[in-house]
Amino acid sequence: MKEDWWGWRSKQEVFGFWVWTLVAATHVAYPLLQGWVLYVSLTSFLISLMFLMSYLFGFYKRFESWRVLDSLYHGTTGILYMSASVLQAYATIISEGHNLGHYYINVAASFFSFLTTLLYILHAFSIYYH
Repeated sequence: MKEDWWGWRSKQEVFGFWVWTLVAATHVAYPLLQGWVLYVSLTSFLISLMFLMSYLFGFYKRFESWRVLDSLYHGTTGILYMSASVLQAYATIISEGHNLGHYYINVAASFFSFLTTLLYILHAFSIYYH
């Protein structure tokens, strides 16, 4: 189980951090679209951090439903990240002609957002079927 936590979680949090940082670096040109991306990435980072702390304090040993809760969280977050990824990709498409520097940052944010989505979904399935 330790491999699961340190392997998957660290990548999810690092890539989620990159999504948040890159979107924030674009001066949030499309607040309705990119606001959701910022919200999902920051909220999932904080909740994942709470899961990590509860794991480090050993709460997973006391509760039988830990795996189900963890799998549900990662599945739900994967779905939310997919919606954020699609909105970020759309923001990238409509920002193409405006500012080239922000466009490239949006491309990188879209890439990391889809990558983070994939990691959350794979993690949900790996917990559930483990």
